Parts: sequence; C-alpha cells; structure tokens
Amino acid sequence: MLHSLHFYGYTDSTMTAASATTALPEPRPSLRERKKLATRRALRRVTLDLVAERGFAHVTVEDIAEAADVSPRTFFNYFPSKEAALFGADPDRTEALRQRLIQELPGESALEALRVVMVGEARALIEEFHELGGDPVEWLRRMKASHVDPHLRAARAAQMAKSESAVAEALAERLGTDPERDPYPMLLAAAGTGVMRAAFSFWGRSGGSVPLDQLVDGAFQALARGLPENCELRGIAETTTGAGASAGLPAARTHDRRKDHH
Repeated sequence: MLHSLHFYGYTDSTMTAASATTALPEPRPSLRERKKLATRRALRRVTLDLVAERGFAHVTVEDIAEAADVSPRTFFNYFPSKEAALFGADPDRTEALRQRLIQELPGESALEALRVVMVGEARALIEEFHELGGDPVEWLRRMKASHVDPHLRAARAAQMAKSESAVAEALAERLGTDPERDPYPMLLAAAGTGVMRAAFSFWGRSGGSVPLDQLVDGAFQALARGLPENCELRGIAETTTGAGASAGLPAARTHDRRKDHH
C-alpha cells in the first residue's frame, strides 16, 4: 500500500502536492533511461495480463520474458521475481519514499508530511496505470484478483511489512527518535498503511468514481481529526464532481485542512 505504497506497486517518479507548484521542471530523462523505463513497464503490463489470463501459479518468468520479447536474463535485470514484477517492487522507490518522508514540509507534523507524501503517491499511481494503457481501475482489479493465490498473498504481506517498516524508520528519523524505544513512528506507519489500503479498496469498488488522491487526502484528514463519525469523508462519493472523476483521474485540488469542520 505504501506502492509501493508504493504500497500497491506504484510509481516510477512522483512530485508531492506541496512542492508541485514551486519545483523547477525535472530534466528530461536520457534515451537510455526512457528505454529502460519502457521495458520495465512492458514487463509489468505483460505480467498483469498473463496472471489475469492464466492465474499466478501458471505463469513463469520465461512466459513473461517471451511475451515481452526479452530474455529471462533481461527480466532479472529489472525484477528479482515474478512477484516483484506483479507488484512493481523497486528498492530505489522505497528509498525515494523514505527521503520524501524525512524532508517533506519541515516544521510540520509527521502526520501532515505523511499525508502530503501519500497523496503524491496516489497521483503517481494513477499516472503509472494510465501509462500502462487502458483503464486504471481495471489494472487495480487485476492486481487484487491475483492476490487470491496463497503464495502471492504471503509475498504481498511480506512486501507490505517491509514497506511499513521503511516508513516507520523514516518517520522516526524525521522525529529524531529511536523506534526501538518510541512506538509512535510504527503506530503512525501502521495507521498510514491502513488509510492507503482502505482508500484503494474503496476506489476500486467504486469503479474510480472518486479521484484516488482525493480519497487518500480525505482519509488522512479524517485520521488527523480522530476519525469522527461525522467527518466529510463519509459523503465523498456524493459530493465528488468533475469530468475526471469517472476516469479515476487526480482531483483538481487538494482539500484544505484549515477549512475542515470538526
């Protein structure tokens, strides 16, 4: 969830909501980097297609490589296993997420930094799904359907535990505390994991009718206020408007926490 989250297997790059309006444009990747990214996405797309068609247990690395028109050796240059290809696991993305959690919004609370970073992750996930081609909600449906495999569930649980631990360590560093003596970083990481998992689940069940980043943002807003029963999040499906909603596109704006009603 924390897609990767990268909790749900996301992002090749992302920009947080807070920095998007002030950061300078990133330099265009080199041709070599663009080719590598295209190959990585092709491998993920083929993996999702084959697993949806045959079931995870009946797909091999050789099958994926052949369908993507690369060698098995090339496959292993991008992913250590077929599970990693399905999830989109990438150690570099974990480190990038860790750095953002440490550096984002200096002076703000750890929870607020986590909210901003995870909203950015949600936007990047939708962008990646669009780049894979087709309906973003359909890609998420395929990923979730593949998790019925017992071995895959175990692999997913292990990956999520690793991601949650990385988030906890980053939050502890941000707070200047020892996670072995202070339970708060792990508690906040676990809560953030739950927020992302619930937001993705609702987004998928709703067919993408509510923009994913708006769901994530609203869920963290509610968490920050102690999850009151009358929180605005409960009516988000009825109040969401805009042409991008039905396609699962990012919302036009991020909810301003200063305008929330307790």
